[in-house]
Amino acid sequence: MSRRLLLSVAGLTLLSAEACGAPVPNTGSAEHHADSPGPLPPTSTSPTPTPAKSPSPSPAAPAVNVPSPALSSAAAPSHRISDPLFSLPSDDKLVALTIDDGPDPTHTPIVLSILKQHGIRATFFLVGENAAAHPGLVREIAQQGHHVANHTWTHPDLRQLPDAQVRDELERTSDVLQKATGKPPTWFRSPGGDWCKVALRTCSELGMRPMGWSVDPRDWSRPGTSKITTRVLGAVRPGSIVLNHDGGGDRSQTIAAMRAYLPVLIEDGYQFTAPR
Repeated sequence: MSRRLLLSVAGLTLLSAEACGAPVPNTGSAEHHADSPGPLPPTSTSPTPTPAKSPSPSPAAPAVNVPSPALSSAAAPSHRISDPLFSLPSDDKLVALTIDDGPDPTHTPIVLSILKQHGIRATFFLVGENAAAHPGLVREIAQQGHHVANHTWTHPDLRQLPDAQVRDELERTSDVLQKATGKPPTWFRSPGGDWCKVALRTCSELGMRPMGWSVDPRDWSRPGTSKITTRVLGAVRPGSIVLNHDGGGDRSQTIAAMRAYLPVLIEDGYQFTAPR
């Protein structure tokens, strides 16, 4: 089914999340915690899309994974604090798909299967305590060519923690990810997109760069497969960083939406990258 038909059925909902925590402007919204979802931006007040039956993915040529030239170098120099990356510096139809809050023994293997089917490499932002519980899944993610990234140990609001605890959240997670994969993570995402000075400084001190997102379908709230699908398709632009989840709850709607929107983006000529 074409992207135009999907959008005409349910309408466009362009989502980006609000800034959380000075001093960094953030276009991302809160993630899976229902008790702190964060407000939708004003542009997201369009009518709720009519629920539609998710299309089955039609056969399509495997997506081409393209390295992002501006991001293919090693992590930023130690102790150089940088602003979060919210989009790729590309005018081409290039998209970064990011998957948060896993690994999850039920949903992560299905997500990996979908990505393998379409030849897509993604970045998985893993919660440390989940990674410690499922090190085999962490290794599988890495072995399939995806990037393994740091999403804190317990997924807290880092703005509310003392400096030492913020460091512990990031450092413990980096340690367990390096133990599982043999490589230290080079990207970090603050839970909820809530950036603060201490998180950015600690991220830099541990050799990582911060990454946000520009497309948030709010799949963590389980709004329905059709809404997740149309929100992604309506918001994706060249250089978009898309946020989805494989952990933190029932992610069957996210999985169904990925099966629907990925073939449409591929048919539209989009390629996928996992920034290094």
